[in-house]
Amino acid sequence: MVSGLYMMVGAALVLGVMILVHEFGHFAAAKLCGVRVEVFSIGFGKRLIGFRRGETDYRISALPFGGYVKMTGVNAVEMPEEHSAGDDPEEFLQHPRWQRLIIAFAGPVANLVLAVVMLTAVLALHHEVPWGYNKPAVVGAVLAGSAADQAGIKEGDRIVQVGDESNPLWKDVANKVLVNPGQAIPLKVQRAGELLTLSLTPKSLAHGQIGDAGWAPSHPLQVTILEKGLPGEQAGLQLGDEIVNVDGVAIRSTIAMQAHLQVVKDTPVHLDVIRQGRRLSLTVQPRLTQVDPATKLYRIGFASDPMEVEQLPLQAAVPAALEDCRKESLMVFDLVGRLVERKASMKQVSGPIEMVRISGEVVRTRSLNELMQFMSLISLQLGLFNLLPIPILDGGLIAMLVVESVMRRDIHEGIKIRLYQAAFVCLVLLMGFVIFNDVVKLLPGQ
Repeated sequence: MVSGLYMMVGAALVLGVMILVHEFGHFAAAKLCGVRVEVFSIGFGKRLIGFRRGETDYRISALPFGGYVKMTGVNAVEMPEEHSAGDDPEEFLQHPRWQRLIIAFAGPVANLVLAVVMLTAVLALHHEVPWGYNKPAVVGAVLAGSAADQAGIKEGDRIVQVGDESNPLWKDVANKVLVNPGQAIPLKVQRAGELLTLSLTPKSLAHGQIGDAGWAPSHPLQVTILEKGLPGEQAGLQLGDEIVNVDGVAIRSTIAMQAHLQVVKDTPVHLDVIRQGRRLSLTVQPRLTQVDPATKLYRIGFASDPMEVEQLPLQAAVPAALEDCRKESLMVFDLVGRLVERKASMKQVSGPIEMVRISGEVVRTRSLNELMQFMSLISLQLGLFNLLPIPILDGGLIAMLVVESVMRRDIHEGIKIRLYQAAFVCLVLLMGFVIFNDVVKLLPGQ
């Protein structure tokens, strides 16, 4: 369990920065357009500390999960009944609609820009990815009885299309599987010069939150985790060893190794290992172990999750970051669409409690680059979420301004009031539901 201190630090680093950047986008655009900004606040509720410069009160408030910029006259957008006619040239509603659109767009755009900048830095400095993730999607191994096995996927198959995406990399395929638990994914597979059309339905893990196909790319079988007291360690296996052959057969993934052990059971296996350039032979007797309450497997007690380091020049890192953000954005919109169609579970949506918990975990256990990559993802999702055409969100204001521009007149105040009231109720219910999900995830056994 992540300690309270790490969760506070994680929330301050991740959510604090995201909110600061978002609100600064609105703030900067408002200033440029000549709108008076009365308050720039990180957090809601009671003012704790701050200072006043010019006409703006810069403050930190008591409730840290959010923030806001208060512009003169902007409350009249969300509460039209409180608007009184005036001729203050610095009031929000006195500015032309195109300027109000710029101000509304500026917050989400600031988050999207931050996502690209942070991911560019990660790619240019030190980006670690699982082995093979940036390579063409060639299947290295398939676990017997898995979703991939049931779909007819074979070792050596090249996935040339997943969903609507052609020539995917392994990371594209992995992400598609991850967000589609229990949902059929159309595949096109190239096998021995033949093009096959298949359908893969990932199995649901973690109570329907993520999908699993039971396949892996081919990768060096390098020992990255070694369990104490199990046969591998007892036979002399060490971290960093690369297993090149098992019983004289080349095995290029932990899935293939696991399948082999279930065949030989407790018969000793012979490993050819490369250690610091030297070739060694080890003999290990697999042991039947309980991996979960319902499953026993023959194992020797190691895992292999080798990583590759990606370090791109700046001129290559920028387009790579843009492309990654584009793909992540499509995944977000795809998830929203499947939620609307009831093809995805709300369990896949996390709320503020889960976000704070994960932020604390990332701060506690991950490197600075991994923290930046996580922050980039959260900033991207925050920017996209705020662009949804829902009243109260920036996207709702944008949608109304676009409609009013087309109509060349304001939407009736009564309609605006009802829309904001309905949206507020819906958002409160949604927030209550995702917070309930977050709490359930924290319960023992979840």
